[in-house]
Amino acid sequence: MAGRGRGTGTVLSVLCVLLAGCGGHPAPDPARDDVQRVLDRRAEAVLERDEAAYRGTVAPAAGGGADRPATGTAEFARLRELPLASWAYRLTGFARSGDRATAEAELSYRVRGYDRAPATAERALTLTHDDGTWYVASDEPAPEAAEQLWEQGAVRAVRGRHSLVLGVGRTEAALRVHADAADRAVPAVSEAWGDDWAGRVVVLVPGSLEEMAALLGAPAAAYRGIAAVTTGQAGGSERAPADRIVVNPDAYGELGAFGGQVVLTHETAHVATRDRTTAATPLWLSEGYADWAAYRTTGRDADRIAPELQREVREGRVPHALPEDADFAFGGDATALAVAYEGGWLACRMIAERWGEDGLNAFYRAVGDHGERAGAVEGALREVLGTTPREFTGEWREYLRAQLG
Repeated sequence: MAGRGRGTGTVLSVLCVLLAGCGGHPAPDPARDDVQRVLDRRAEAVLERDEAAYRGTVAPAAGGGADRPATGTAEFARLRELPLASWAYRLTGFARSGDRATAEAELSYRVRGYDRAPATAERALTLTHDDGTWYVASDEPAPEAAEQLWEQGAVRAVRGRHSLVLGVGRTEAALRVHADAADRAVPAVSEAWGDDWAGRVVVLVPGSLEEMAALLGAPAAAYRGIAAVTTGQAGGSERAPADRIVVNPDAYGELGAFGGQVVLTHETAHVATRDRTTAATPLWLSEGYADWAAYRTTGRDADRIAPELQREVREGRVPHALPEDADFAFGGDATALAVAYEGGWLACRMIAERWGEDGLNAFYRAVGDHGERAGAVEGALREVLGTTPREFTGEWREYLRAQLG
């Protein structure tokens, strides 16, 4: 009986191993590892510019056969001019049903010379199993995730002294205009802010407003009339990817050379100040500073730069307080938005005039360093500028009257 008992125990132990434990948890599907290896080969093919290897990861065309459909290599062709330092997939979800599977993956990639750390994109994939091998049938943005520029067409790259411009559906000459403006913006911002930033920018130029919105994962209506925006992680670090300046070609195309330069310098200022811009930084300061840097050496008077706020002041409606964050929301009242931007710009301009440009920069950094909104502006006003919120607001209101009345 004892020997039989030990035998039964051995059989049960073997069964438990085969069933991945008696607790009822299913054994990991080995197909997941197989799919990860396919994605690793796909990533290596992208980096090595090896089209044959890339085609080897693409699902056979309907009806079988060894040939791969042309649509399967469209992404590869569109990436040809994108200067990549890295490209990798990491499976985050996997479900199999016979010879078909769905997967979620994180795509991470670095643009050579610009990204300090990988940019990431969430992907949704479908795969098929054929003749003992898994193939990628589709690779698309995950639900509610933003598109990537190469999904909108072949990427063209134009390099400047301080910039990399990536565009779709644009000539090299058209993209060179953006590169030249960015190359002027970078030293202008460094002169205002200092050299403690990367000193280079990445500019994305999609084909339309709708495609710009797709890159940002937002409705097009939110950016109608907005010439460009900057993406990036507030309080960025050495491990953050480079910000992207995303151009709205519809609105940008309506600007002249002066307006286009102001826009790219404004956005470049956001790139430069990103590391010191945190949850503590109000939008009147971050947007006002970017406008101050953009207009700093233009020689234009306040009434030409702040016409909407001037109208308010001259009609007796001097704002009682600095703009709130909500006043900067896109897609709302365009006049109210302009008044908010103009008010923030004039606040920063006033600080630069009365406390010096070094005082403005020190104030900006002190606010961001506080880390949280409560007490940040109040503390920086006291410690850097030697004033109080009430006194500062009063001075700002008088400044508006003097400059715009």
